[in-house]
Amino acid sequence: MRRSMLFLPGNNPNLLINGNCLGADAVIFDLEDAVSPTEKDAARILVRNTMRYLDFRGCETIVRINSIDTAYWQEDLDTILPCKPNLILLPKTCSAADVLAADEYMTQLEEKLGMEQNTVGLMPLIETALGVENSFRIASASKRVKALFLGAEDLTADLQCKRTKEGREIEYARTRLVVAARAAGVDVYDTPFTDVNDDEGIRVDANLAKALGFTGKASISPRHVEVINEVFSPTEKEVDYAYEVMEAIALAKAQGKGAIALHGKMIDAPIVARAQRTIDMAVALGMGREEA
Repeated sequence: MRRSMLFLPGNNPNLLINGNCLGADAVIFDLEDAVSPTEKDAARILVRNTMRYLDFRGCETIVRINSIDTAYWQEDLDTILPCKPNLILLPKTCSAADVLAADEYMTQLEEKLGMEQNTVGLMPLIETALGVENSFRIASASKRVKALFLGAEDLTADLQCKRTKEGREIEYARTRLVVAARAAGVDVYDTPFTDVNDDEGIRVDANLAKALGFTGKASISPRHVEVINEVFSPTEKEVDYAYEVMEAIALAKAQGKGAIALHGKMIDAPIVARAQRTIDMAVALGMGREEA
């Protein structure tokens, strides 16, 4: 389960050592935008040691390496992959070829390290117009791809438009990525809300992302993590209804009925699938019911 992902600058030891207790489902150690060229080597070592010596059980680890059009990305992987992060975040992914290049190098490293192939997953970061248009090809380029991630700041710069809190300028990109990811059978994550002091704004933005079908949302501030987790968690009412749906379906099968209504609404396959996803998440969060 990955509702929230919190960015942590790879050159900030104070944040890195507290990353496992900030409440996020996953932390993203950032070796790219947060780190100047003169600090790349030091950040790599700092992130490697953080992953090597701190306990991140219960919190996934993701590393944003530098993009494959730089001189840094292979050394990033050389240093980080032996620590077995859950995912590598691949910035500025524009095409399936970018994914395949990273995949090929990761496969070589895993073989060299004696690791099972595809031990470490890939999450392409889509932050260009070309990346948005190629999003399905990117999502389906490799079995190593586990999710897509929308990066709105670089995207709006590429689109030559202003980034706003309301987000009208990224409506198309958001829906395009959700459709592409679901079609490819992978998760999809929304861009961070960058005003760290706007507590109402982050709630509105997270609710919108959930309504559009995103799996979860990233954050650049620990302050936003609690709201994101709350929004992307089922409510007690939703959990109760999900169990009602499953009980109704079980009763219909026992009675030999092909269809059944609940609260005046017919229960069909999509409703059952949605209910099962809600129950699965509830169980993961400790909100599930004990079996009789």
